[in-house]
Amino acid sequence: MADIDLSSVHTLLARFGLSFSAVEAGTAIPGSFWGDDEAGIIGTTVYARPDTPVHSLLHEAGHLIVLPPERRAAIHTDATDSVDEEDATCYLQIVLSDQLPGVGRLQLMRDMDAWGYTYRLGSTQAWFEQDAENARAWLIARGLLDAQGAPVFEH
Repeated sequence: MADIDLSSVHTLLARFGLSFSAVEAGTAIPGSFWGDDEAGIIGTTVYARPDTPVHSLLHEAGHLIVLPPERRAAIHTDATDSVDEEDATCYLQIVLSDQLPGVGRLQLMRDMDAWGYTYRLGSTQAWFEQDAENARAWLIARGLLDAQGAPVFEH
């Protein structure tokens, strides 16, 4: 997170009715499922520190985005209800990375691989391009992506 413009993060999350809260370096991240430097979620707020990986921020934001707005307020730390939601969240975080200057999907997918995401085809990019049609269809069916695969924003 220290390497990107935080105003673009605020803008992106606000387009989905979410907020971003920067956490001071060296302090615990509220609502972090994995702990350490991983992003956290509480209600409609995504928390991250300067050492938080961008893919972690986008993943946690994605969990909130795939939920109906009325369910978001009750979220604290863990938002996954199903494998379909998890797959959709992984797909959405890749798409959303293109909205952050200096990030983009290719970099994000490399970062996801380095972190330890695993897919049947051996890499995040192979999954995204060849094996994620169910996740894409799930997002399109719920109006979160348009037919071309671009994000549909709430605001």
